[in-house]
Amino acid sequence: MRKWFALAGAIGAEVAATLALKAALDQPAWYAVVTAGYIAAFILVTACLRLGMPIGVAYGIWAATGVALTALLSAVIFGEPLTALMGLGIVLIIAGVLTVELGSHQAQLGSHKAQEVAK
Repeated sequence: MRKWFALAGAIGAEVAATLALKAALDQPAWYAVVTAGYIAAFILVTACLRLGMPIGVAYGIWAATGVALTALLSAVIFGEPLTALMGLGIVLIIAGVLTVELGSHQAQLGSHKAQEVAK
């Protein structure tokens, strides 16, 4: 469970840093949040990997959720456009990540069965 909390923290830190990057264009003090957010994101995703989450799953969820949340929050905070086509793209990203996650679970089950047969 800790690996999921670490991943959620990494996603939150990365999204906050990315949104702060947009804010920093007008107010350079936000670059401190950008720097801290990206450093925190990499530390937390590293912790997630150390706790045993496969890199393909962690990176896929981290990147896809970050893209989706950044697009949604930038529309709310900065008034950036969010079109139906962009919404479809977000849905496809989420579907792709879920597919990777499900495939990872199947691969783990398959390797455990293969190890049991080998014994």
